Amino acid sequence: MAIKATNKKPLFGNRRSHALNATRRKQKLNLQTVIQNGKKVLMTVREAKKLKKTKVDE
Repeated sequence: MAIKATNKKPLFGNRRSHALNATRRKQKLNLQTVIQNGKKVLMTVREAKKLKKTKVDE
């Protein structure tokens, strides 16, 4: 089981048809499993890229 390491939440909005009908929709996060310090961690791809970039610089 992976540990969730992000506090981000889904984005909500409206799906609009050509007739301008509004239906609520949800954009889910792009969560990926990343191994960090020997543990599986769930984080977004954006966070994983930042983490990888900062580790290379050090």
